[in-house]
Amino acid sequence: MILAAYFNALDPIAVQLGPLAIRWYGLAYVLGFTGGYFLLVRLAKRGLIDLPPHRVADALLLLVLGVLLGGRLGYALVYDRGLLTGVSSSFPFWSLLAIHKGGMASHGGIAGVGVACWFISRGFRRSDNPALREGQTSFLHVTDIVSLCGPIGIFFGRLANFINGELLGQIVAGPGKPAPWWSVRYPQELGTAQAPALDPQQQGALTALVDKVASPMDGYNAGLARLVASAGRYRAELEPLVSARHASQLYQAVGEGLLVGVVVWLIAAKRRSPGVVTAWWLITYAVARVVTEIWRLPDAQFAQGRPMGLSRGQWLSVAMAFVGAGILLWVRRHAGVKRLGWAERRA
Repeated sequence: MILAAYFNALDPIAVQLGPLAIRWYGLAYVLGFTGGYFLLVRLAKRGLIDLPPHRVADALLLLVLGVLLGGRLGYALVYDRGLLTGVSSSFPFWSLLAIHKGGMASHGGIAGVGVACWFISRGFRRSDNPALREGQTSFLHVTDIVSLCGPIGIFFGRLANFINGELLGQIVAGPGKPAPWWSVRYPQELGTAQAPALDPQQQGALTALVDKVASPMDGYNAGLARLVASAGRYRAELEPLVSARHASQLYQAVGEGLLVGVVVWLIAAKRRSPGVVTAWWLITYAVARVVTEIWRLPDAQFAQGRPMGLSRGQWLSVAMAFVGAGILLWVRRHAGVKRLGWAERRA
C-alpha cells in the first residue's frame, strides 16, 4: 500500500539555544512586522501617507501591542476562557501570557490593530514641543496603510500554523488508507479530540510505539507527546496511524495572505479616499476566510452547533464583510482627500 500524503514532521522550533527555543511561530510575527516596517518607511518617504518616516517605529510598536493583546484576549474570550483563570508553576505562570504555546485569534488581533490605529491617528507628541503633535490624520487613512502591510504577517502566520500542525483540515483519508498526493498527514492529531478512532490493531501499534519512546517516568499522554515531538524518526511506524487531511493552513496562507495582499495593493495603486483600501481588505479577507474554512476543522470545543453550516470564525468573517460594505457606503458620502496611489507618477 502506498500512502501518498505528505507526512508533516516539521519541527516547530527553528533554533534551540540551550534552554531558549526560538519557534517558527514567533519568527512569523518577526517577519510580518519587519516587512510591514520597511513598507511603511518606503510609503512615508515617498509622501504617500501622513505618517512621518521617523515615526514608523512608534506606530509599529502600537501595532505589535494591538496584535498580541487583541489576538490573545480574543482567543481567550471566544475559544478558551480557561486561559483567563489558568495558572501554572512555570513561567509566565498565568496561562493567558503563555503565548509561546499557541492560541491567538486572528479576529481578535484585527480588533486589537483597530484600537492601535486609533492611537496612531491621534499623532505623536513632538520632542521639541510636547504641546504639538505630528502625524495626525484620519483613522481610516491609518487603517488603509495597515491593510497594505497586514497580509504579510497573515501569510507567515499561516505557514507557522502548518509547521506546528495546528488548525487542522478536514479528513480526506483515514489512518492506513491511501490518500491523494496533495493531502497531509499530521502526527500532531494524535491524542486530540480531532483524531479519528483507531481500530484495535492500530491502537495496539500506537500504544507499543508510545511505550518504546516514553521515558520511565512518563505516563501515556507524556509518552505520546514525546513521540509526536520526534515524529520524523518514527515516520514509517506512525504514517499508517494518522489520517490524511486538507492542508487548510496553506489554503489560508494563499487566500488570506497572498490573495488579499494582491487585491489591496492593486486598489492602492491609484489614489483613494481614506477607507476604500480598508473596506476592500475587510471584504476580501472575509470572503477568503469563509471559503478556506470549508476545508478546515472548527476548534474542538465548537465542533458541534454550526448555525447555517458556518463556523464561529466564518460568522465573524461575515460580520467583517458587512463592516467593509458599510465603510464603502460611508466613503461615498464623506469622501476625504485621496492618498496612496503608489503606481501613479508624482509631478
